[in-house]
Amino acid sequence: MQNYPKHYCGVFGIYGHPNAAELTYYGLYALQHRGQESAGIVSSDGRQFHTFRGMGLVPQIFSGDILHNLTGSMAVGHTRYSTTGSSQIKNAQPLTVDCGRGQIAIAHNGNLTNAASLREELEARGSIFQTTVDSEIILHLLAQPDGKTLLENLTRTLHRIEGAYSLVIMTEQELVGVRDPHGFRPLCIGKVDDAYVLASETCALDLIHAKLVREVEPGEIVIINRTGLHSVQAFPEQKQKAFCVFEYVYFARPDSVIANRTVYKVRVEMGRQLARESAVDADIVVPVPDSGNYAGLGYSLETGVPYEMAFIRNHYVGRSFLQPSQLIRDFNVRVKLNLIPELVKGKRVVIIDDSIVRGTTCQARVNTLKEAGAKEVHVRVSCPPHMNPCVYGIDFPDRKKLMAANNTTDEIRKYLKADSLAYLSLEGMIKATGHSKDSFCLACYDGRYPVPYDSRLDKEIIERRRSRYESLGSALDQDRKQIKLL
Repeated sequence: MQNYPKHYCGVFGIYGHPNAAELTYYGLYALQHRGQESAGIVSSDGRQFHTFRGMGLVPQIFSGDILHNLTGSMAVGHTRYSTTGSSQIKNAQPLTVDCGRGQIAIAHNGNLTNAASLREELEARGSIFQTTVDSEIILHLLAQPDGKTLLENLTRTLHRIEGAYSLVIMTEQELVGVRDPHGFRPLCIGKVDDAYVLASETCALDLIHAKLVREVEPGEIVIINRTGLHSVQAFPEQKQKAFCVFEYVYFARPDSVIANRTVYKVRVEMGRQLARESAVDADIVVPVPDSGNYAGLGYSLETGVPYEMAFIRNHYVGRSFLQPSQLIRDFNVRVKLNLIPELVKGKRVVIIDDSIVRGTTCQARVNTLKEAGAKEVHVRVSCPPHMNPCVYGIDFPDRKKLMAANNTTDEIRKYLKADSLAYLSLEGMIKATGHSKDSFCLACYDGRYPVPYDSRLDKEIIERRRSRYESLGSALDQDRKQIKLL
């Protein structure tokens, strides 16, 4: 069972570098934390695209020979975890299309909230889809012959799609970066030598020695071609800002810089704020690696309680093909983290984690500490309770599977078998970021969704599509029977 929110996606693009594919590979390597399911690179030599996609981790997919064949001075890359669309190679990105406008490749981070209705509309007009991902909807809209230029068509497309998206788009001659008007997902611009770079996070720039130029603004289209970098604001009317605060809490790498704040420092400050709000008498502070490391450090610095890395993370955990549940209890939990018992025996322990989603993993951690002889175990969480699902691209489950949406804090404490439990307040979390509350999407905490979303409409459309497929299947069965009779 997945107990932590899964990462969504990482995007990368580069224009004007002789080793474009290789630098894209390193960029994706740095963004691997954003998705470990599949990855792909598409390069352009100015005449045609060269594509390679695969399932698994970036270094497992790309060899030197493969990168050597991805020729050209321009490339886009994508590393994926599926928030929409099943885990199949056909859904790996970047997606490509060859249309009347030429070849187009797209890498997408985010989730469209009106995807189902747009897809149904396009299918009714004759569009044929090859995947189940939102990104293909954007490609179909871009390929429409409505506008005279790609920019005109792209602007029209952006005004039709709703939800969260940071896009890197490549044509045969241009690289384009786009961020949705609310700015849900990060996207930054860098420069290495004379080449421009687009990336989800600044850590990808650091690895290739690119300098950060700036972030792409919400609603901005950045076009990079032989004449340089050009900016167009697709949404002149200002929209509510809604950057995903969970980037600071969990998703982004701690060495990345977002909105002029290093993620590391924000997380340390969240830990300090957590200590100010809910300190408890204890002998040691123990973080849950890696996500709780920096909040745990902040908690320790604020309280003066010693910080111990009592849980050791196994960084080489692959997919479990065998589930030896009868041989090793809590295998899926223990294989990732192992405890050093002598550090906690007889001590009052504060365990720091970044979030509790379903609660089963946290319960296992508490049990492990108590089995090792911890005198007391106090759980502290460096963000508020998750009360609502995310519809913008994070794999938070529906409300019935969210622990905090269905239980009081004391009920959760009893389930965890902890001596105490406290969450960071919403106000405390926002204060730690150094930004104002109106900068963020906080829907998973407060239920206020910046972009309206009608789950009932989606359900109706999906049911209609399923009925259509079932009817088609019945008709095919009847045809087969008739053929047999003949």
